[in-house]
Amino acid sequence: MDSIFYILAKLFWLIFSPDGLLVALLIAATLMLWSKWLKFGRGLLTFLSLISLMVWLLPLNEWLIYPLESTFAPTNPPGLVDGIIVLGGSGDMRKSSQWGQLEVSRSAERYIAFASLAHRYPAAKLVFSGGAGSMSQQAFKEADLIKQFLMGLGVTTDRLILERESRNTFENATLSKKLIQPQPEEKWLIITSAAHMPRAVGTFCKLGWPVIPYPVDHETNPEYLWRVEPMFGQHLSMLSNAVKEWIGLIVYNATHKTTALLPSGCDLADGER
Repeated sequence: MDSIFYILAKLFWLIFSPDGLLVALLIAATLMLWSKWLKFGRGLLTFLSLISLMVWLLPLNEWLIYPLESTFAPTNPPGLVDGIIVLGGSGDMRKSSQWGQLEVSRSAERYIAFASLAHRYPAAKLVFSGGAGSMSQQAFKEADLIKQFLMGLGVTTDRLILERESRNTFENATLSKKLIQPQPEEKWLIITSAAHMPRAVGTFCKLGWPVIPYPVDHETNPEYLWRVEPMFGQHLSMLSNAVKEWIGLIVYNATHKTTALLPSGCDLADGER
C-alpha cells in the first residue's frame, strides 16, 4: 500500500506541479487558437498571462510558505538529547551518482545543522533517514553518502545509524521508528526544512514518537513579504515547492498519516505513547 501511495503521489505531481500545469495549459490554449475553440483559447491565454505576470513580479511562493515556516520558530534545543534525526532530501542524487561525491541542493542546511548538533551532543545517537526519492533511481541512496560527509566535518560516525529505504516523509517516520525503537522517555531532535517541519512533526507524532523540531532552510523574508521583485524562474521554482508542501499536508491529513492539517506539535493520548 505504501508503494502505491508513493507512485500515485509522484504521478500526480508530474501532472499538476505549477510549472508542468502552466506548460500544459499554455499548449492547450495554443491549440484552441487554431480550432473552433478560438474564444476559449484567447480567454485561457489571457488568464495564463495574468498568472505569469503575478508569478514574475510577486513573491507568491513566500506568501504560501510563510504560514508553514512560522509554525515552529527557531529555538535553542534542550541541554540534553538522546538522539538527532535528520530527514533526507538535501542531496542531488543524479549528480552525486555521476560525480561520485555528495552533491547538495539548496536545502543543504539540513546537513550542516546535523553536523553542528552532532558536535554539540557527543553522546546522542545520530540517525539519517533518506533513501532515493526518484522512481527511476532507487539503486543510489542518499544515506550512503552522508557518512563520508560527516567524517569530513570531524564527526565520529560510530554512533551513526542509517535508514536508507525511505522515499517520502511517511516512510521516514515509519522506517526510522522501526529501526530505532525510541523509548517514551527519550528526547529526539528532528532536523528538516522549516516549510516541511509541520508535516514531519505531525507524521512522527501520529506514530507516537514525539520529536523536538529544529527547523532550518528558511525561504521567506518575514519583514519583506510585500514587495515587487521581477524573478520569474526563481519564483516559479519556489512556488512549486510551496504548493507541493501544502498538497502533501492535505493528502497526509486526508489519509490519516498526520495529526492535523497544520500540525503545531505533539498532543498524544496516553495510549499512543
